Amino acid sequence: MSVSSPATVTRLDVQAVKDYLLSLQDHICTTLESVEPTARFKQDAWDRPNGGGGRTRVIAGGEVIEKGGVNFSHVMGDNLPPSATVDRPELAGGRFEAMGVSLVIHPNNPFAPTSHANVRLFIVYKDGMDPVWWFGGGFDLTPYYGFDQDCIHWHQTAYDAVEPFGEGYYTRFKKWCDEYFYLKHRGEPRGIGGLFFDDFNEGTFEHCFAMMRAVGDAYTQAYLPILERRKDHEFNEQQRDFQLHRRGRYVEFNLVFDRGTHFGLQSGLGRTESILMSLPPEVRWTYEYQVETDSAEAKLTEYYLTSKDWLWV
Repeated sequence: MSVSSPATVTRLDVQAVKDYLLSLQDHICTTLESVEPTARFKQDAWDRPNGGGGRTRVIAGGEVIEKGGVNFSHVMGDNLPPSATVDRPELAGGRFEAMGVSLVIHPNNPFAPTSHANVRLFIVYKDGMDPVWWFGGGFDLTPYYGFDQDCIHWHQTAYDAVEPFGEGYYTRFKKWCDEYFYLKHRGEPRGIGGLFFDDFNEGTFEHCFAMMRAVGDAYTQAYLPILERRKDHEFNEQQRDFQLHRRGRYVEFNLVFDRGTHFGLQSGLGRTESILMSLPPEVRWTYEYQVETDSAEAKLTEYYLTSKDWLWV
């Protein structure tokens, strides 16, 4: 991460980022509701005494979406939590401001994948230093029963979103995503990846903000066609059982490894209900759970959850 120059800092438009994030939350909720006939997002607005706050929006019990959340938060604090200073000890003790939109969608149908996306801005203010800012975000897909068509579309949309901002960005952020969303104790990826970038401060504030907007806008372009294709797929109890067991992997990652979850809980400024809204409503763990060899369930880990260049499959 590079420290912003004074010239760049004068163009640091925090309000423009906040306005975009609020509009992005609106757009994503409206788009998802367009394919959900029986449920709507419910909003819970919350505030913090220091001026921070957010809008938590949750949808549950729908015909298509079993549970989902699309959250906006804007929080401030006097001391960075440990999760934010591990790789940058010089920022310890700094005041910070963080804002972002994060979401997770868990469909009912086992053939419709879970999706996750996040875009955010983080700023640190410390005496004797110019404000240090960076963007982060991305989106990733967690199928239970994979389809090449869906994986290719997801990654093509990711490529189209970031590659105009820098040659090789897609390859770089895809690799980062594959490495980040990896369950080390299981020795397997959480899903088929997508994009992940953090500590992004390359060029001007405007350039970085524009790339973050492109990623945020691309999420519905990537996910909606997949959800529409798979939401009405017939499924049985065995397939539902497999979905619930695989959701367990999702929970393990969020609680053990996810930096956003750790930051929200460690900072004391996040809202626990909003932070944990990403967890699915039903999940299952069975001791020494195994699937049959050469089955559709086995194909998930043997074929889909392996390192692939989906644009060249």
